[in-house]
Amino acid sequence: MIIGSDSAYFIKARQAGRPVVKDLPKFDLDQYIANYRGKTRVDRLLLIGTTAPLLASEALRAAVSEAKQGRDVGRYDAVVAAIREILPGDINAVSDSAWIDRTNKQVKAESDRLETELKGYKNNLIKESIRMGYDDLGQHFHRIGDLTNSVKAYGRMRDLCTTASHVVIMSLRLINVSIDQGNWLAVQTNVQKLRSPGQLSTEAQQTSAKLSAAMGLALLASGNFREAAQEFVETDPRMAQARLDDPSDAEAFNEVVTPNDIAVYGGLCALASMDRNELQKHVLENGKFRTYLELEPHIRRAITFFVSSKYSACLSILESYRSDYLLDLYLQRHLGELYFQIRSKAIQQYFIPFSRVTLAALASAFDADEHTMELELTSMIKRKHLDARIDLVDRVLLSRRANARSDVHENALKMAKDYERTAHLRILRMEMLNAGLEVSDKGKPGANTTLENVGLDPFHGGASAGNWISEGIARSLRSGLRG
Repeated sequence: MIIGSDSAYFIKARQAGRPVVKDLPKFDLDQYIANYRGKTRVDRLLLIGTTAPLLASEALRAAVSEAKQGRDVGRYDAVVAAIREILPGDINAVSDSAWIDRTNKQVKAESDRLETELKGYKNNLIKESIRMGYDDLGQHFHRIGDLTNSVKAYGRMRDLCTTASHVVIMSLRLINVSIDQGNWLAVQTNVQKLRSPGQLSTEAQQTSAKLSAAMGLALLASGNFREAAQEFVETDPRMAQARLDDPSDAEAFNEVVTPNDIAVYGGLCALASMDRNELQKHVLENGKFRTYLELEPHIRRAITFFVSSKYSACLSILESYRSDYLLDLYLQRHLGELYFQIRSKAIQQYFIPFSRVTLAALASAFDADEHTMELELTSMIKRKHLDARIDLVDRVLLSRRANARSDVHENALKMAKDYERTAHLRILRMEMLNAGLEVSDKGKPGANTTLENVGLDPFHGGASAGNWISEGIARSLRSGLRG
């Protein structure tokens, strides 16, 4: 069943300002979602189902199936609620009460068992067993969607960690739960703890790729695109070599992101925040990130075109993948700003050699109509991304050129005044020394008396300066200044 973008749900979504993707993405849904594991599969399918009308039916049904394979009843209810709004006649629009009751009973039984075991460990005072008990309880709460209690359980492990590997395990667990919560500050805090000098263990270094990916996501979520790009492009390539279909592979991080996501996030953030020289040095020539770029060759082509000043080709590639990126769990909220900054940088670079450019020429160069280009330029000027003016009569963009001649004159006058003042103070100091106006005898009362102590500062002047300087000294100063 194919749903049109004119259905009631998607009309309301557009009115509420949420994105609605009318075109089909370039990826195949089954192959795309197969790269992930865990709860992110449900979240991504739900996002696609509520954003892309053409994929809504397939994505939401797959989301129901995925949700019922786990024990998170809350996620299942969210998927069913979405189906009820978008596909009211679908069989999955009615909650499976039998599955919910059965799952709730299993969850309660498992919770009781784990808490009983933990109490037994506490009574026996076995520190390692207590730590493992809290670890099992935290994982259980995470699986059922009780993120608050999961964080509490992992937090209680902190004082029970006796080795560096224990600290790494606990911190990674907290990072995963915090990402699910959207608590990006907690993600950054836990990453920094593992990166601190006292925690630079072998285990922490082995998880450096996951730490870079998690920190990059946190910075992307906060809109700090430059630092996010730096994290993504420095991600250890070992993650790109992980087997995504093997849950036992410790290098895989596909319960959150895949290596392809690292390439896309890093490439877009770099394009939005780095100049051409930085893109060449830190992205294209980066041995670590090259491994990821090979997974998404269109991102590498877009960056290469930007570095080569072929802005139209770069923007054309990015625009062709807009639908795909609007269906991404972490990119969707920031895609508009990322694309705006990339396009703004391209227009700035294009405009640098010119003093004036017609709006028609700009519209042709960036594949837009004149009205759209005018609105875009206006927004850039208001944000101070472009130092220029728009002549709406002649339809021309005019650059604000600084008066270099005037700047040179002002700098020369300032330097002359500074030189004159310095010369005056030095001559004044020299004449005062010659006149014996500085007391330098040591060990006598008043030995520390200087001109400043008695009210005459040779560098700032003083009220009684005339009482100290004789007429001969004054004439010497005047003649010295004239010389």
